[in-house]
Amino acid sequence: MTEQSTTTETAAGRETDTAAPVTPSPTDPLWVERTGTRTYRGHSARGASVEVGPVEAGAVFTPGELLKIALAACAGMSSDTKFARVLGDAYEAVIRVEDAKDMDEDRYPVLTERFEIDLSGLDDATRNKTLLLAQRSIDRACTVGRTLKAGALVPPAVFEQPADADGAEDAAS
Repeated sequence: MTEQSTTTETAAGRETDTAAPVTPSPTDPLWVERTGTRTYRGHSARGASVEVGPVEAGAVFTPGELLKIALAACAGMSSDTKFARVLGDAYEAVIRVEDAKDMDEDRYPVLTERFEIDLSGLDDATRNKTLLLAQRSIDRACTVGRTLKAGALVPPAVFEQPADADGAEDAAS
């Protein structure tokens, strides 16, 4: 089980980080289905879907955009409790990941999360402490960021006959 950072106040009046369990990531199946030339629809077993394709396809996300959105959403979800504690549950935030793609290497060499969040109502000490705790939470609980930083192994793709195709061949024999 993954742990998420929380703080508790000690008898000496200092706050310390403690670990609290985070909901394990779902093991629901994820897949994409081809919908046209270089366009796909991504699915989760929970019923969510997303359109994926090249920029020229219009109202779709590119795979690189989905990577950036996943990183931004993960950082937001990981730091949400820290910000809500001092700003209230209805706080507003926008998180951008706008770094440019290295076209020669066909990858993103840098992915910077930029939070747009109003902390103007906080004194300097509270602001600095909140930002420190938010970053600690991101570092400990953001699966996407942790995966990217660790450099996940991506083995070669596996190519298989669809289950239906195997059955059709057996029936035809």
